[in-house]
Amino acid sequence: MKAGFIGLGAMGQGMARNLVKAGHLSAVYNRSAEKADALAAELGVEACRGIAQLAVGVDVILVCVSADQDVLDVVDAICSGIEPGSVVVDMSTVSGETARMAAERLAEKQAAFLDAPVSGGVEGARSGTLAMMVGGDLAVLERVRPILAAMTARIEHMGGVGAGQACKAVNQIMCAGINQAVTEALAFAAAQQLPLDKVVDVIAGGAAGNWFLQHRGKTMTKNQFAPGFKLALHHKDLLVAEWMAAQVGVVCPLTAATLADYAKLMAQGYGDEDISALYRLKLQ
Repeated sequence: MKAGFIGLGAMGQGMARNLVKAGHLSAVYNRSAEKADALAAELGVEACRGIAQLAVGVDVILVCVSADQDVLDVVDAICSGIEPGSVVVDMSTVSGETARMAAERLAEKQAAFLDAPVSGGVEGARSGTLAMMVGGDLAVLERVRPILAAMTARIEHMGGVGAGQACKAVNQIMCAGINQAVTEALAFAAAQQLPLDKVVDVIAGGAAGNWFLQHRGKTMTKNQFAPGFKLALHHKDLLVAEWMAAQVGVVCPLTAATLADYAKLMAQGYGDEDISALYRLKLQ
């Protein structure tokens, strides 16, 4: 099967490189053509000038863009060129409702759709160790699993269309809580005048150890916030999670508190920093 990739941001570029290593990628598209041209030249694949052009030439279309309307716009463009029997796999983080709308539009073209958001950040995209949560037809997933496996360490089928996005919302809410706990605890450690590198090392090896502490603890305490996952994007994802929670009557106070904290940081110009920039507020 030939695959095409749409959306070459920090995550998309890493995933595209791993697809090429596995021999699956044949074409790429990005809204800014310069980025697509550069990556296509590096990887030896085609840089398409339009989404419909990419859709005509591949069996599987992989999408990784930023927001709900972006996904629907991309799907509409795909529909003008997609072949019956093709599969669209959307790895963006959007609402379950958006996923269902995309699936309905593609079904009219006799094409299948999977919502398959990922977790693992830029590092996971680069190393091919992402975790993928998939909603849609299990038989379709099994058909494209070899392509998805080139980018991931774990693929879980969560249920029908939209279930992948619901699971990703769980992930984003949990990340908010972990961020709050780690940044608050390390700010407390700083106030106690403890050696912060040693604090991170010993806590990471115990019951409170976690990925975020291990990978971001030492950088945040040195006021280094190079993005693995941009704060503004997590803010966008938490808005989606909050909306989804409201649809089923679930109250998420930690999510609301994190949205408020992120809004303060974004107003101060820190939206493009890593989510560990929350540490800035804890020191105030």
